[in-house]
Amino acid sequence: MFKTVEWKNNAVVLIDQTVLPDKEVYKTYRDYKSVAEAIKKMVVRGAPAIGVTGAFGVALGALKIKTNDSKKFRKEFGVIARHIASARPTAVNLCWGVERMTKIADENCDSSVPELKKLLIEEARKIHAEDIEINKRMGKHGGALLKNNSTVLTHCNAGALATAGYGTALGVIRGAIEAGKKISVFADETRPFLQGARLTAWELKKDNIDVTLITDNMAGHIMKKGHIDAVVVGADRIASNGDTANKIGTYTVALLAKEHKIPFYVAAPLSTIDMRIQNGEQIPIEERDSKEVTHLKGKQIAPAGVKVKNPAFDVTPNKLITGIITEKGVVRRPFKAGLKALFKK
Repeated sequence: MFKTVEWKNNAVVLIDQTVLPDKEVYKTYRDYKSVAEAIKKMVVRGAPAIGVTGAFGVALGALKIKTNDSKKFRKEFGVIARHIASARPTAVNLCWGVERMTKIADENCDSSVPELKKLLIEEARKIHAEDIEINKRMGKHGGALLKNNSTVLTHCNAGALATAGYGTALGVIRGAIEAGKKISVFADETRPFLQGARLTAWELKKDNIDVTLITDNMAGHIMKKGHIDAVVVGADRIASNGDTANKIGTYTVALLAKEHKIPFYVAAPLSTIDMRIQNGEQIPIEERDSKEVTHLKGKQIAPAGVKVKNPAFDVTPNKLITGIITEKGVVRRPFKAGLKALFKK
């Protein structure tokens, strides 16, 4: 089984998702700036995965600080944490992972520098292990929503590649299959980065799960033909009212699902829910390099100099969402009260 992110020999090891499915390449990172760059360039992507990677990046940066003076250490640590947290703006899990690491540093400010470094590595490893367990619990809750012999539509990749392992949206599919249900998947290709075509299809084929790849603009036709029983997607940030930011094109899929009376589920851990913001309008949307649209595997496919818009995410309003699947259960309307209650359990 492949590993999305791993702490190994005091370094961060990532499977390079930019070259999948052609090659299965693992890259080793030995300084925090290169980890941040790997997050920016989408060597690792998916909200939970970059949260874990961010925590490992902070641990790696702390490990490399060459001082035993606590004040100097804390000053350098703050620079590292801010640098990692700024790598990508939309997925709240990255800031969440960095904040957990910062909390450990704050709570153990009286510890020696060597001891603090050890505690930070332990915390990052704990975040990694927790993510896998959280996804499995989410899979059980979500898997119960899917009927036997169902066909599920996914958008982007919200599987083991987007997490520390198992997956959010694909974790729901895995959970249903592990419960003995027969599940088939239609995977949107997810332009422009093709996470569905390159990653979801690759992952599901590795697990021998029945998958059919379609282009994004085929989803409505496939739904109209009655081939889809449910839609399950992941999330990069969920506002306190349930509005959800996910890969660009998710909003369109949600509208189509509503039109065709198909349940639309979002699967995400509590770390993706940002109770500090009121609605989706407050979620920052990352604008990415125009070459992701104009080029394919380095080859130009659009006229030179053409203007390009390339938002990486869109926001699906809560009125289009049937339920939000978390490790603590499924939340339905009213989302604001339901999401708030999750943090009290």
